[in-house]
Amino acid sequence: MSTLISSLKETAQSLTAIGRPWRDFLDITAVDIPFSFSDSTTRIALNLTYFRFNYTVVLLLILFLSLIYHPLSLLTFLVILLAWFFLFFARDHQDPVVIFGFVVDDRLVIAALLGLTVAGLVLTGVWVNVLVAVAVGVGLVILHAVLRSTDDLVMDDLESPYGHVLAGGDEELDSPRGDYSGI
Repeated sequence: MSTLISSLKETAQSLTAIGRPWRDFLDITAVDIPFSFSDSTTRIALNLTYFRFNYTVVLLLILFLSLIYHPLSLLTFLVILLAWFFLFFARDHQDPVVIFGFVVDDRLVIAALLGLTVAGLVLTGVWVNVLVAVAVGVGLVILHAVLRSTDDLVMDDLESPYGHVLAGGDEELDSPRGDYSGI
């Protein structure tokens, strides 16, 4: 039991470490209309990378609010969320899942969790409600990512969505060119 609690604490600390401050996320002075389509796509890529934890919380909050009038569905999704947390997010991926002495591949775990999620959507009858909530959430996330200026964001080069281009050295990242050098 103490290992479970320590694992939960460690996972919670690692998840909150990647979260950005909400005052930066909701900074009204950083709202600016992009100049071009290229600027919009760059903003989306940078903001989705920088604020990924915040966007996830926003999407989950919208999903939670859409299920508030469906208590059975809400309970079902909390159980499914716990299954995702324990079987996929909170575990060390170096240690495989073992059921009855058999090692279960990660792809099978993901497929089973996706199947469980779809079954939960269909059996509780709220799949349209969830689909609309996710569409609204994704729309709000994209709108924020487009309008939020990226001038004040400070990222490590490898954290950037363009990190593989900015890294410069093949020793840090695997190069698709292999041992060949550019001309």
